[in-house]
Amino acid sequence: MQDSIIQCIEDIEKQILDVAATGQNADGAVDALGLSNMKLSSAGVIALLDMLVDGITPINDDIITAMLGICEAQKRFLFAMGGYLQDGSPALGITERSPSAPKEFREESEEEAAKAFEEEPAETEMPTAASPSPPAETEANEPAKGKTRQEKASSSQAISSIRVPTDRLDRVIELVGKLMVTYAVIAQGGTMNLDRVSSSLRELDNVIGLLQQEVDAIRLVPLKQIFMPMHRLVKSLSQKIGKKLDFTVHGDDLHLDKTIVESLNEPLVHLLRNAVDHGLETTEGRLEAGKNEVGRVTLTAWRKGDNAFIEVRDDGRGLDPDRILNKAIEKGLAEPDTEYKTDEILQFVLQSGFSTAEKITDVSGRGVGMDAVVNSIRNTLDGDVLIESELGKGAAFIISIPLDRSANEGIVDALVCKVGGDTFIVPSRDVVEIYMPRNHEVVHLPDGRETVDVRGEIHSLLRLADLLDLEPEITDIQMAQAIVVRVGDYKAAILVDEVLKQQQVVITGFTVPIEEIFHVPILGFGMMGESDALVINTEEMLQNFQDRLHTENQQTLT
Repeated sequence: MQDSIIQCIEDIEKQILDVAATGQNADGAVDALGLSNMKLSSAGVIALLDMLVDGITPINDDIITAMLGICEAQKRFLFAMGGYLQDGSPALGITERSPSAPKEFREESEEEAAKAFEEEPAETEMPTAASPSPPAETEANEPAKGKTRQEKASSSQAISSIRVPTDRLDRVIELVGKLMVTYAVIAQGGTMNLDRVSSSLRELDNVIGLLQQEVDAIRLVPLKQIFMPMHRLVKSLSQKIGKKLDFTVHGDDLHLDKTIVESLNEPLVHLLRNAVDHGLETTEGRLEAGKNEVGRVTLTAWRKGDNAFIEVRDDGRGLDPDRILNKAIEKGLAEPDTEYKTDEILQFVLQSGFSTAEKITDVSGRGVGMDAVVNSIRNTLDGDVLIESELGKGAAFIISIPLDRSANEGIVDALVCKVGGDTFIVPSRDVVEIYMPRNHEVVHLPDGRETVDVRGEIHSLLRLADLLDLEPEITDIQMAQAIVVRVGDYKAAILVDEVLKQQQVVITGFTVPIEEIFHVPILGFGMMGESDALVINTEEMLQNFQDRLHTENQQTLT
């Protein structure tokens, strides 16, 4: 009997180790451990297991260790039943814990269940949710508990490996070889043959550009990596709430930068949950509305120009503008006496704290709201979310993402400018144009702010010297230059002494949180070869300016 117990447990352990090696088939391991058959009273805990089975929670070392610990606990349980444990002594490598009084059973409230959904899957301790007694290996690993929430989220959601075709690697190696040859030519030529050196420098610039293109292409990964688990997610949700639906995916072969793909997972999960739970009617509701009892949910991705678009569409009940407007007025997000267009009303769905869910469920309507999706898309990817809806026929949420790499780190195009004798860098992706204002185009407002008229369009004028507490070298505004920048739908003009040039710079982050210590809109450190400079975070600068205006207006009203 002992051999039979050991063999059964070893089979399960082998299945768990296969999950650790491949990252797939976690549902089989959960079923083998009997976790899918547990009777749990908490909707939040049930959702944790569902996210693991659906492939939403990435497999990590802590989860594998917990599963192996459950195997050891089951082995001990079976040995105890067979009478193979002597005098209750610890066995099978499990450390004995001092007995404690049993905790009083308490059913989790809906608010507590909602909090469980708000936490990221990577930050949730699955061992605690799956078993009241975490394995000894987890308890011994105290340093792992010292990780911050941000570190845990980034380590679990990041794409750790990229499959690269060998021919692309061959091209990278070939370009590196050309770099070495060109460098040797420049080094051996010295200053005697300037024409040869100039020609070699042009070749060097060309090779560096090609190498950068190849490296950027290597970072591209297919959306299939995050689209595939969505099939299981939607299937699990439809079975849980008893809705029949047909889920189709288009464009999963589209390749995007790995940072974009990593950041899309959570917003898509939220949108699909809402589409299945809120968007689609029940089977009876669809039949009453004259629809097919099987609903349709579609996940589509495509590229147009310099932007990628990802759409979650359903053929359900659609969004009711009247209901949304009434809810927005109730929440204080809309003015009762103001006429709003339908598109403007739909945008209230994206506001913080807005929800039309009548009750909290273990799928959606947990008070998180669409603002979590919008903030993730706008802040992380510099994108936006558009809404299309026709009442009674369905709705679509479209994520638009610019395809240029994030300016937080890496090689980017930028403007090099001077302010107060110091050099600063403004990423070109935020720049609309460079303008030299005239005195009659600048207006001083009563509250101390300034605006500038740029060819008939009024922008807020931000003096970079004042924001950074510097003394400008050019006091005549007609001799200065204004960099018109755009972040989202908001535009502003940043006044600098002089724009020197446009070039590619290498941006790196600080090793210490400079922006938190000095509270200045600095993105990082830009290396330009002959000199270095600080990189202006235009998004944060404009946000700080708007926050300051809001604060001043509130103080004026009070």
